[in-house]
Amino acid sequence: MDEVSHMADLGVDFGAPKVDINKLRTHKEKVIGKLTGGLAAMAKMRKVTIVRGVGSFVGANHIEVEETSGSGQEKTGKKQVVAFKEGHHRSRISSRAPAFHARRSARGRLHRRAGFEEVPKRMLILGGGIIGLEMGTVYSTLGSRLDVVEMMDGLMQGADRDLVKIWQKMNAKRFDNIMLRTKTVGAKATPEGIEVSFESAEAGGKAPEPQVYDLVLQAVGRTPNGRKIGADKAGVAVTDRGFIDVDIQMRTNVPHIFAIGDIVGQPMLAHKAVHEAHVAAEVIAGELQGNQELASAAFNARVIPSVAYTDPEVAWVGLTEDQAKAQGIKVKKGLFPWTASGRAIANGRDEGVTKLLFDDSPEAHGHGKILGGGMVGTHAGDMIRGRLRWPSKWGPMWSISARPFIRTPRWARASAWRRKWHTDPAQTCRQARSSSLSDTRRQKKPGRETVRACFLIACRACLDSSAAVLCRCTHCADGWRRGSTAAM
Repeated sequence: MDEVSHMADLGVDFGAPKVDINKLRTHKEKVIGKLTGGLAAMAKMRKVTIVRGVGSFVGANHIEVEETSGSGQEKTGKKQVVAFKEGHHRSRISSRAPAFHARRSARGRLHRRAGFEEVPKRMLILGGGIIGLEMGTVYSTLGSRLDVVEMMDGLMQGADRDLVKIWQKMNAKRFDNIMLRTKTVGAKATPEGIEVSFESAEAGGKAPEPQVYDLVLQAVGRTPNGRKIGADKAGVAVTDRGFIDVDIQMRTNVPHIFAIGDIVGQPMLAHKAVHEAHVAAEVIAGELQGNQELASAAFNARVIPSVAYTDPEVAWVGLTEDQAKAQGIKVKKGLFPWTASGRAIANGRDEGVTKLLFDDSPEAHGHGKILGGGMVGTHAGDMIRGRLRWPSKWGPMWSISARPFIRTPRWARASAWRRKWHTDPAQTCRQARSSSLSDTRRQKKPGRETVRACFLIACRACLDSSAAVLCRCTHCADGWRRGSTAAM
């Protein structure tokens, strides 16, 4: 809706949008059904038994599950005990359900509020983090006026401040009030709505007056469930805050119990949790099968991209300027305003900026490598993946992708390339590229879709550098997934 609204200024007017909440809700349910149904089908194909419920350890080798049903967590009264033995089976603790109650209350708000008959006129977001602002963007686009309250001194903590300032300027029209350094101290139901009281987070600060809202979205207050799942009964060490410490193989202090996701700590991102699950599964399978290559898998991503799916999007990878200052790293920054991009200008979305941080230490001699980068603008989350290929302080920025379905050829360790492809040390990078381009062609196979056949030949120098040739065929992608867990 927002993307096409500016087209009226260009002579293409679609008229005012009409929102049908019932159809929108139906579409949302279809999307959820396809996603959950697809996962269930994959589990069935792999002969995985799914036990739905709230689980807790009763010992180092047993988990008790209180079964649930319906669209929420209504308990059926039935219980199941899942047993596993050290050396034969492994237990994996996933924080995706239900490690953080508040994450579900924030991301699931549209689900549970799907029964509302109209869009709330006034909405308060408790917490100025990414999740709250993403959900606020949805409601604002549907017509809600937003207020946000945040205890810290800025929105979207963790993102680069230069990028957030641009985002906030572009989104000023969505908000009636942005209350920074402010706490929510009370809320009560009234005939007019939900009356919320505030207080300053600073001593002697002035608190805003109480306000009445049609809807309040809680997007703060997440607490890990490490102490609520009986981990201590299994001997699993839990921190004071409720997190579970793991090693690079996602193994807890109890060798046959693994943990992944938000419950193991920052960054709390879905694509990080997915990659952690891959590592844990490979280690478990390797130990059970006696496969040393699988058993040696480790979570060794050097950088992990983050994306705020707002409008415009904010995406970054590597160090931010604040992090560099906190670590005592001297950097210089380069900014590219999208007002110099012909594509951005033509699309009417030239508000964006790309920012890079370079090592400015004396050892760099003015030619420092990239330490981090970010961008704010439309589709920034799609484009941040390309930044991971650039040479950096760590060499190529080996990483896991925030959008794994974007730009599907994936970086892999050089060792995986060597195992799969013949290498010729005498061949130069230029020769390797021309060879791969000339030998990569499309073929038709009877009864099958058009596929791409690859005959990649590359030199060792290419494989060890950021100039490595990447092939886009499915055969290669499968090989990378089998041969390496260095990147997702």
